[in-house]
Order: sequence, then structure tokens, then C-alpha cells
Amino acid sequence: MSDIALSADSAARSPLATEVARRRTFAIISHPDAGKTTLTEKLLLFGGAINLAGQVKAKGERRNTRSDWMKIERDRGISVVTSVMTFEFQGHVFNLLDTPGHEDFSEDTYRTLTAVDSAVMVIDAAKGIEARTLKLIEVCRLRDIPIITFVNKMDRESRDVFDLLDEIEKTLALDTTPINWPVGRGRDFMGTYDIETGGIRLLEGGGAKTGAAEKIEISDLAGRNPNLDASEVADELELVKEASKPFDLQSFREGHMTPVYFGSALRNFGVGDLLEGLGRFAPSPRAQESNLRKVEADEPRMSAFVFKIQANMDPNHRDRIAFARLCSGKLTRGMKAKLVRTGKNMSLSSPQFFFAQDRAIADEAYAGDVVGIPNHGTLRIGDTLTDGEDITFIGVPSFAPEIVRRVRLGDAMKAKKLKEALQQMSEEGVVQVFRPRDGAPALVGVVGPLQLDVLKARLDAEYQLPVSFEVSEFSLARWISSDDKKKLETFMSNNNSGVADDVDGDPVFLAKNDFYLNYTKERAEGIVFSDIKDVKKQG
Repeated sequence: MSDIALSADSAARSPLATEVARRRTFAIISHPDAGKTTLTEKLLLFGGAINLAGQVKAKGERRNTRSDWMKIERDRGISVVTSVMTFEFQGHVFNLLDTPGHEDFSEDTYRTLTAVDSAVMVIDAAKGIEARTLKLIEVCRLRDIPIITFVNKMDRESRDVFDLLDEIEKTLALDTTPINWPVGRGRDFMGTYDIETGGIRLLEGGGAKTGAAEKIEISDLAGRNPNLDASEVADELELVKEASKPFDLQSFREGHMTPVYFGSALRNFGVGDLLEGLGRFAPSPRAQESNLRKVEADEPRMSAFVFKIQANMDPNHRDRIAFARLCSGKLTRGMKAKLVRTGKNMSLSSPQFFFAQDRAIADEAYAGDVVGIPNHGTLRIGDTLTDGEDITFIGVPSFAPEIVRRVRLGDAMKAKKLKEALQQMSEEGVVQVFRPRDGAPALVGVVGPLQLDVLKARLDAEYQLPVSFEVSEFSLARWISSDDKKKLETFMSNNNSGVADDVDGDPVFLAKNDFYLNYTKERAEGIVFSDIKDVKKQG
């Protein structure tokens, strides 16, 4: 669309619709060590949100505000929580959601993907598609989330680029369209060639720039690097132009095609091109499904859903922040919002925009934005906030844990404190807590063992509760329900020692193993056993 057409289109829109159209809310997904955190920092650098990668100006002094802010993340060099960062670039407002890379935190990642409209897939040029990436792409597919690909670490030894594209197409069933093309590989990587304009962006000198790439002849590059075979590069470009499908915006938006960018996040190269591509191609906020109807982003009435709770982001204040994705309308500081689960109104007195640990009061926010809402346990994952309408956004699930453990507390006098801490951690989504109906000690459920390490570290650091974990007699948990309330009550009564309540008070059946679970299911007529609980069933 031309600039004149864009201007006319903007003029025809309402002020609300114009603001919504500026939003780009996206997640970064990758296998661990593909360079996701580095890319996140460099995107923020381009967005002007930080002055130096890894740092931000705050209260007159530089503070370390990498998105990986939790101590266990710094110690292990991994992301285990979702960070939210908001910044502006070239007229767009970007809401960047940095997801955990480790598979043990897949539940947190899945919920985050319910809150975005597009995703950037980061691939290590030497490794290609890895297991974690594949799983995350499957989640994106379920939600029809369009994907932009960034092939990282081109300045290191890499696989053949055509092989990488072929792997993406065959493994992910996505058509690939290179937007730029690497000139040279590894130590001889010199920059990228813009397929559309024919310009070249050089690694040395122009790497951190945005805008039009420089017009340089491929043959002239050979004089700068004797190892570069100019004829080979020209042949590659000819092949790319002939073999690749032209970029099709509709195909991309429908999840059938991925535009591919090449670069090096560590060297700050190709990041600006990627960010410009997000602004050009990624969709503005999309309609969201509720239990009653589809909610359009430019509707005037405000609505939002909570996809994450994070406690103690600022240990000095022991605060508790609910991250909410605005689905429609405009949020104004001080407005009253209805918490649909309880039917009660709450005042949004200090909604916040985030940049990793740093935050600023959000006087107003629009559909597509992600805001933090400070609260003291009022909000839970999956909650819907509206300006009065009784709708509930769907599709924010909980998954059955793969590991079930008992928590062992050294000091029995702190049992009440532990109960409160576990309650808060389960509402936050760190773990699931199951309280057996027969009065036995609480059980915790997690997707992977690293979650137990995080739980232990946080209980110790934030609540001064040193704990250990014991193997439980149960290894599986399934939510149970029935259309016949009497049948459900009878089942729970007959299996009292194996039934617990989750954080919402919903019943859970605990099984010793798969055999016992299947044996019970076969004999429990009218009882539904589920390994996923959708938010629409809560409340």
C-alpha cells in the first residue's frame, strides 16, 4: 500500500482505530541458546528503550535490566519467566513478550502465545530447527499465529542456507520467502543483500542502520574480501529469486508463509531490518474469541484478559503484577473495570507499561497493549476484565503436570506460611498445588524438574522457607467433571484418598500410574478425565 493510501486510510479511521492499528504485539520463540535474549536486547536498543545493550538509564544511574532478571536465570543463563517490554519504533508501538526458552516452562510459554498476534522464530544458523522450536511452532499453528523467521549467528560457521530453508519448509510445512540473503558465511560473512531493492547492508559500518541498504555491486565486494566468490554469490541470488515464492501478505497472515531474515544479533546486524519487517508485515491486534462472541480490537468498550501473574518483581515492595492483554477499546488510568469471575468492580489506579524490571505508569493503553496491573491476589491467570460486559475470553489453559511431589518443610511452625506461599505461587502459575480432600499434605505439580528448582529458590529467597521435595505415591493428575453432579460426588466419595482440589477449587483425580488411571477411567461411567483445563471452566 502506498504512503498516500496509508494516509487516507488513517484519516478515515477513528482515533481509537488509528491507535490500535499502530500496535504490534509479538513473542520471540526459539530453542535454548539460539540467541533469543540477545535479540531481545538488540530490538530494545533499536527501539530506543535502552542506551546500551543490557542497560537502561534509570534515576540517573545505569542499572542492569536484562529481560532475564531473576537470580536463577542469571545463574543458569536461561529465561524461565515471561518478560514484557513496550517500546516505539518508526510510528509503531511494539509489545515484545520474551518467553521462557526451556521446555520445563512450556505452560508459561503457551499462555504467553495466547496474548500475541505474531511471533519471531529465532534459529541458530549452525543447528537449524531444534526440538523446542518445533513444539512452539505447533502451538503457534493451533492459534494461527503468523511467524517471521530470523536466522541468527550468520557470522559463525553455519549450515548451507538452502538446506536451512528446505528444512523449515519440510519440517514446519511453511513456505519460505527470504527478505534478505547472506553474503558470505562464518568468518567471511560480509552482510546481506536485500532481495526486493538489490541493496547491500554491510556488517562493518552499516550493520546497525535501518532504512534503504547501500547500492553496491557484488563484484566490488570481492575486492574487500579475497575469500568471497562473487560469482557464487551471484548464482545463489539468481537461484533464490527464481526458486522462492514471492512474499504474499495474506499467506503470511494466515500462517502459510514465513518471511526469512538473516543476521547476527550479537553483532547487532539484521536486527533493524527484522524490526522494520515486523512493522510492515505483522498484523495489528486481531479479534479475540470469548465464550459469547468474537471481540474486535477496535470496539470502543474496553476488555482484557490476564495471561500471567508475577510476584516480587520488585523484592523491596513484594508486589504482585497481573499482566493483561487488552483485547478491545481503551484503558484509562483510574477507570473501573469489572472482574467477570467475581462480578465485582476494581479500580485500575496504576496500570503500568514494562521494560523488563523497569516500569512506567500507563495513563492510557489500547487494544494490543500489555499492561501490568498491581493487585494483592485479586486477579488470577485467565481472568477477564471488561467495562461491564459479562464475557469471558477463552483459550488460556492449564496443563496436567508431568511430575507430582510432596513439599517437605524443615520447620513445622512455618506450615501456615508455606500454605500461603504455595497458594500465591500456584495463582502465579509457577506450580500447580493440589490439596487432597482427605487432609493429607499438599502436593505440587510441575511440567519439568527445573520448575521445582525455581520453586525451591523462590520459596527460600522470597519467603525464607527452605524446603525439599519427596516422591509422592501419585504421579499423574487429571481434572474430573461430569454433566451429572450426583455421579461426580459419588465418584469423589468413593475415591476420597485420590481426589484433591486445585487452586480454583476444581476437583482433580490423582493416580499412581497410567495403568491405575486407565483402570479407574474404564469403571467411572459419566466422569470426564482431562489433562487440560480451559479458563472458561473456571469461576
